[in-house]
Amino acid sequence: MQKHLNIYVMTVSLFLVIFTCFGCSKEKMMATQNMNTTPSDSTGATELKYLALGDSYTIGQSVQENERFPAQTVKILADNNIKIRTPTYIATTGWTTANLINAINLQNPSKNYDIVTLLIGVNDQYQHMDTGSYRTRFTALLNMSITFAGNKPSRVFVLSIPDYSATPYVSPGDKARVSQEVDQFNAINKQVTLAKSIAYIDITPASREATTDAALVANDGLHPSGKQYAKWAQLLAPFVKNALK
Repeated sequence: MQKHLNIYVMTVSLFLVIFTCFGCSKEKMMATQNMNTTPSDSTGATELKYLALGDSYTIGQSVQENERFPAQTVKILADNNIKIRTPTYIATTGWTTANLINAINLQNPSKNYDIVTLLIGVNDQYQHMDTGSYRTRFTALLNMSITFAGNKPSRVFVLSIPDYSATPYVSPGDKARVSQEVDQFNAINKQVTLAKSIAYIDITPASREATTDAALVANDGLHPSGKQYAKWAQLLAPFVKNALK
């Protein structure tokens, strides 16, 4: 009887040891699997980061968020299997180059963006700021943009200032003057941009189409509509796609 009891105790003990070790091995195996498994929300890790700098034309005054040119550019690129996160915006209606510099200094964005766009200057023109100061501040902003793009100039894209004289907001007597001044500011930002071998997207001709197509102007009579922003996005997207190859 005692012999059978000893055998029974030994068998139970052996079983418990095997079960415990199996449990430890299984737990260890599951932990290893968890470390090697990509989280379910892993898409964000592969998406590119986009910083959009500017004023009302970047933030999309008077249009829906998905109609802004950065958002529409992201949509075009997504259709080409290039995944980009919802853009980060540092842009507000009415900002001059000085305002944008101040906002950037306050927000201190990271320096690891894959794409940076810059469109700024219309309010410098509108507020009759001198072109010499604009050149200095625009150059500073372009240098900042390069830094935010991880010091990769090929990942920075400058858009020209649209010609708002094509909108009903500008009286007939002022249209020629405004258009000429926009050209002067654009001559500066284009020269500075190309001197740094950065992509320059001239959207000004597209903005002037508003003189014959009222649908290119938002309901406020001044800012671009989603339809016009789509034109800008179609011009910008190929440059971005080429740079990301």
